Amino acid sequence: MDPRRKRLLYRCQHCGMKENDIILGRFAEANMAALSDADLDAFEALLDQPDNDVYNWVSGREPAPAPFDTDLMRRILAQND
Repeated sequence: MDPRRKRLLYRCQHCGMKENDIILGRFAEANMAALSDADLDAFEALLDQPDNDVYNWVSGREPAPAPFDTDLMRRILAQND
């Protein structure tokens, strides 16, 4: 695994909120190798957002705002169904 993917995998398993660690960490473990550069950019941008906002989006409690309403977010949500 290249350094960028390793760093993202670590970040999403150590977000700060245990719930995000589980949801995003599980998604990353299963999909990291197949993510495109655009997906990696979107994932990094998602991880830069406040933990509570991210949790609400990835848990489906609130719709993700336009910049985060991406194919990547839909795949994360689909994995949690």
